Amino acid sequence: MSVELDVFVGNTTIMDEEVYQLWLDGYTVNDAVKVRMEGGVMDECEASKDVLLSDTMDQYRTFQMCERLLHSPAKLANQLLFQIPPHRQIMLIERYYAFDDTFVREVLGKKLSKGTKKDLDDISAKTSVTLKSCRRQFDNFKRVFKVVEELKGPLVENIRQHFLLSDKLARDYAAIVFFANNRFETGKRKLQYLSFQDFAFCAGQLISNWTVGAVDNMVEDMDVDLDKEFLQELKELKILITDKDLLDQHKSLVCTALRGKTKVFIEMEGSFKNLSRGLINIAAKLTNTKDVRDFFIDLVEKFIEPCRSDRWSAADMKLYLTHYTNSAHILDTFK
Repeated sequence: MSVELDVFVGNTTIMDEEVYQLWLDGYTVNDAVKVRMEGGVMDECEASKDVLLSDTMDQYRTFQMCERLLHSPAKLANQLLFQIPPHRQIMLIERYYAFDDTFVREVLGKKLSKGTKKDLDDISAKTSVTLKSCRRQFDNFKRVFKVVEELKGPLVENIRQHFLLSDKLARDYAAIVFFANNRFETGKRKLQYLSFQDFAFCAGQLISNWTVGAVDNMVEDMDVDLDKEFLQELKELKILITDKDLLDQHKSLVCTALRGKTKVFIEMEGSFKNLSRGLINIAAKLTNTKDVRDFFIDLVEKFIEPCRSDRWSAADMKLYLTHYTNSAHILDTFK
């Protein structure tokens, strides 16, 4: 009885980046072979379908054996089983931890638990990201969260050092960890126009200015937890809307600064008090966990939507908020 064996002997581990991406995207071996054939790889190599199938299976096995090392990327550089050049190691790690914006948008702000993992079937169907890829991405988010949640020091730097990610990807993961920890609501219909990168930018601003790490850069959870003392101090801003004289003074200062600088000045002047009440009330309630979760939906409903209905541009919004902040500093109460 004869047995046919495919034997490959080599030193440097051969990895095809296209096949690696197909594996990451959750393609089966047969589907990956089909994609490679459609891409013309057989014409380039003059190989048969059996050889292509054998090569794809071999590479899939290699990736599966490497996967446990990719869970702790630092181990990849120190292991002896696979001879992988440094530049190729960087590629393997970066792509393994890359994620689809459409997928992360669906889980952003949710608890990284078994309950959310059960919803991955539905998310896969909604986003057209394969279930296998959804699971890989979700498990990566959970893994990073668990490793960095108790570490001291800056969140982005901790992620970069422990998972050897690029600065951009480390910042994106910092945003995911920050949103998961604070459970910000991002799934409501009124927030659907916001992309993951929109929220990632907001996370960067909040981490830099509103977290414990903005005050003390060597504490646990420094860039993950909002500074409770700071949130408590925000309540003092209520005097800007409860004191009628102060409200009128603030409006006068802001409107004087804005006059002649925008086409929507009349709308700004007319809606000043309502907008100011909206902003201050949002700020004053952030000591409550539920109000922290609703932070973005509250901003959209009480500030962004009224401005949008009055046809403010992004430049108008920036101008208004700049003078709103600067004018408050001039008031005797805040000097």
